[in-house]
Amino acid sequence: MDRKAVNSSMLKSIGYDENTQTLELEFKSGEVWQYMDVPSDEFEGLMNAPSHGGYARQNIIEAYHETRVSEPKTKL
Repeated sequence: MDRKAVNSSMLKSIGYDENTQTLELEFKSGEVWQYMDVPSDEFEGLMNAPSHGGYARQNIIEAYHETRVSEPKTKL
């Protein structure tokens, strides 16, 4: 899934697949999570929010079925 970089203290990038209604969030930690059955208007709200992280915490995270796609990146 293609993601778009965002200016956020919590998120690095956001992607959305309208066909499957799958939202993908890449966190600054390197973790990537997918959220299922997210309506397109919810994605638009996230992208237009003054705070992407705040919107995600209030409206996305724990509100939709979620799956971790990748672990946090560790520095060696």
